[in-house]
Amino acid sequence: MAKSAFLKSSIAKKYWMALTGLFLCLFLVGHLLGNLQLLAGRSTEAALQFNKYALFMTSNPAVKVLSYLTYLSILFHAIDGILLTIQNKKARPVAYAKKDDAASSNFSSRNMAVLGTLILVFLATHMVNFWAKMHFDKKMPLQMISAENMGQKVNFIVSTNNGLAGNDAFLGKFIPESAIDGKYYFIEGNVVYLQREFKDVNDGNKLKKEKIKIAEGYKDLHKITVDFFKSKGKLFNVIPNEGLVFTIFYVFAMLVLGFHLWHGFQSAFQSLGVNNKFTPAIKLFGKAFSVLVPLLFAVIPVYIHFILK
Repeated sequence: MAKSAFLKSSIAKKYWMALTGLFLCLFLVGHLLGNLQLLAGRSTEAALQFNKYALFMTSNPAVKVLSYLTYLSILFHAIDGILLTIQNKKARPVAYAKKDDAASSNFSSRNMAVLGTLILVFLATHMVNFWAKMHFDKKMPLQMISAENMGQKVNFIVSTNNGLAGNDAFLGKFIPESAIDGKYYFIEGNVVYLQREFKDVNDGNKLKKEKIKIAEGYKDLHKITVDFFKSKGKLFNVIPNEGLVFTIFYVFAMLVLGFHLWHGFQSAFQSLGVNNKFTPAIKLFGKAFSVLVPLLFAVIPVYIHFILK
């Protein structure tokens, strides 16, 4: 009875592992397609396009739902992997007297738990460096464009026109940075506000203040990303050229991801009971996926650090 319960529990966990893993593969494709825009260069148009994508991904209600589903999938996938590893060890308390791992399995299948743990560490650092800044950093820069005016360089904040700026003769689509005086015009997050004083006739003509949303700007995730991989600063104030260190770290992480997918992709279909004439094609597609997707992800930091001017 105990054995039967264990088998059912183990199979259920493998189903969850497979389903969350395949869902995360879809997430990888979507995330990759968005990030490949970074290869378009450093022009204002390229940066604006990427920042529009970033704003859409953090503000669209449907995308938000998918984002929460992705976070839960990562959590379930990680916990399931840990529980399955523990169960497998308990199920075989005594190791075989002689065991030739290389002959019976490949490197990826033998080290899925280790590979998964490394990916989890990478995800944590990645979210701190980009996701957290995009969502919570109130000092994150807004995208600007520059123009010459009587021989002087003038910076303008690019507005999304989500506010009153589109109807404001002074502000319009591009908001002069010089207008943000901190007193009347100020920025909170990515929103430009106008603060005005007025007498409240309903409260004894008391002088009150109100802030009016004038416009939203685009958080400059493009600049944050480029600066991150091009940084010449010292990591922990010790290691020079931290941008190169970050680039190497990201490439290594994608190598780890590739090994994890090499076994995980086809294993997910196997766990779901897909074992038919399409199995060879699934295995071939899975191997191609495990090479191509991490490779394209790795190309982005390498391009930014070594090629982008």
